[in-house]
Amino acid sequence: MYTNGVNLHIVMAGPSNGPLVLLLHGFPEFWYGWRKQIPALAAAGYHVWAPDQRGYNHSDKPAGVAAYDIETLAKDVVGLIDASGRDQVYLVGHDWGAAVAWWVAGRYPERIQKLAILNVPHPAVMQRTIWEDSDQRKKSWYIFFFQLPWLPERSLSHHNYANAIRALQSSSPRGAFHADDLVAYRQAWSQSGALTSMLNWYRAAVRTQGMNVTLGRIPVPTLMIWGANDTALSRRMAQPSIEFCDDGRLVFLEEASHWVQHEEPETVNRLLLEFLGDTR
Repeated sequence: MYTNGVNLHIVMAGPSNGPLVLLLHGFPEFWYGWRKQIPALAAAGYHVWAPDQRGYNHSDKPAGVAAYDIETLAKDVVGLIDASGRDQVYLVGHDWGAAVAWWVAGRYPERIQKLAILNVPHPAVMQRTIWEDSDQRKKSWYIFFFQLPWLPERSLSHHNYANAIRALQSSSPRGAFHADDLVAYRQAWSQSGALTSMLNWYRAAVRTQGMNVTLGRIPVPTLMIWGANDTALSRRMAQPSIEFCDDGRLVFLEEASHWVQHEEPETVNRLLLEFLGDTR
């Protein structure tokens, strides 16, 4: 589907006349990261769109770091909403997809009926914490590594993406990623230009103006689901993030890691459906 100058590949499910839910994946995933949520939402009567965001899998991969500025990424989502013909949608994001979802809800709240965030803090909280908290800087070492030219691509793709696979598996102590999943991820990462485009999200966050623009309060109803055993993002950022929301609820899943929707899909699905409400 064409939006904001790019074509995005989208997996769709559920009745076309149902309320629209947009599911935004993060790094290093693609639409497949929502495979355990799509059927549940569709069965409940929602029309579900799960795009490969720009730079990922089968979607367009524009060249250059500036093409992955957070405001540009947010406009991709607004363009999808326009293309759907809806005035408002339900927006759900995980990891980088959650960062984009925060931005859309903060900048374009009139387009969002409800917002659900999985394991990513409000951008202002993330920015402040990285500057002030040495423990979080240590956890975020990979962000700084990804700023280097070519070396991150070479490291992640070496020996059939062995390091990328190792990073996924080590960050999910409960074994969220199985052999068939890893085949799918390797195929997505192997798309021409994908790895550089995926890393450019991190490069743009540091180098371009977008992340230096303050994002304020979130006026739409917001649910945050946070896997407490996230090795990359401290749970200390969750409560300050929900305090940016006029109408927010925070739920910790104490046994889950960053990959909360993979590890506890039934609980995540129940929480999402309770929050989104009855489709009838």
